[in-house]
Amino acid sequence: MTEVTVLSDDARVVDATLDDGRILLDATMLGRALGWELKPEGLCRGDVCVPVRDVASLFAGDRVDLAAVARALGRDVVVDTDARVAAVALPAEDRIRALDGLEAPNFTLADLDGGLHDLDEWRGRKKLLLAFASW
Repeated sequence: MTEVTVLSDDARVVDATLDDGRILLDATMLGRALGWELKPEGLCRGDVCVPVRDVASLFAGDRVDLAAVARALGRDVVVDTDARVAAVALPAEDRIRALDGLEAPNFTLADLDGGLHDLDEWRGRKKLLLAFASW
């Protein structure tokens, strides 16, 4: 087992198996990784369930393929097994709504003194974001 970071609504670290470019999870870890659970009705989050026609396509042996689950939910996914990370996009409807509304997603950054600031603190006001990297 290897610790893998799953980036979605937030960052979560889960135990997984890396196999041939795939991140494979125990089915019980799916809720922790993505917030969705595999039930007889399909993939469920609270009262919302997404039916899955071919549940077997989500599995590689007895483990769940994280990318297959993301695709079944209609989400784009990028997996980097060397870095032990997977980035799962928001649903297409959420991305379209954000683009139509011209609203940037909220995020938190540290200032030079280490204080944390959310983009939402500046919502409705003009702002300049400066990023620098030495590499």
